[in-house]
Amino acid sequence: MLLRKLGTYNRKSLLYRAFRELGRVERTLFLLRFISSTEVRRVIRAETTKIETYNEFLDWICFGGPVVKSGDPVEQEKQLKYASLVANAVMLSNVADLTDVLSAMAKDGQPVTATLVASISPYIREHIRRFGRFALDMENLPNPLNPQPLPFEIAL
Repeated sequence: MLLRKLGTYNRKSLLYRAFRELGRVERTLFLLRFISSTEVRRVIRAETTKIETYNEFLDWICFGGPVVKSGDPVEQEKQLKYASLVANAVMLSNVADLTDVLSAMAKDGQPVTATLVASISPYIREHIRRFGRFALDMENLPNPLNPQPLPFEIAL
């Protein structure tokens, strides 16, 4: 019954108005926390930067940039899903390569700290030839992924 009442979008409904006011109170409390706390602002800015960086990477991956090629919603959804699939494949490859490099650094005796790892991004693109020629050798298969924990230096 509650869901049916909420689903009607009747602005005269007392329940609708009560939830609207509750939402306004919640939004006001959030804004007050945001204004008064530098830590809340720092966390929100960091997360927003991550999302913007991912979207920039996704736009870079898409050939021709963030252009919607069709007015059909099904085609638009496919375009977004295919772009995300390619971006995730590139990021997986980057993370696997970075993990190998960090493991090699640890074996060489160089310290691998959480601060170092936090400064690395999976959105590396300098090594990708977007518009180059690609030769696919289906006989030369890559090694299987062998996920291992990062070799963090234990801080005392």
